[in-house]
Amino acid sequence: MKAVEGYLVALVTPHLARRAVRVALFVGTVLFVINHGPALRTGAMTQARWISAGLTFLVPYAVSIHGQYMGRSD
Repeated sequence: MKAVEGYLVALVTPHLARRAVRVALFVGTVLFVINHGPALRTGAMTQARWISAGLTFLVPYAVSIHGQYMGRSD
């Protein structure tokens, strides 16, 4: 449980978040274009697609934080 609490704190730790935001913007943009580009281009973005698009950026952020957190915890 302590590891989960540490990870949750790491999610908003400024020095970890700076790198994670850069990773999320790069990786998230690539994934967004692959997964949602055609729908955006044709105007077919639904509410569900926008939610999915948000997760497209949140997941790389969380994974980047996890990697940084685990790298510092060892």
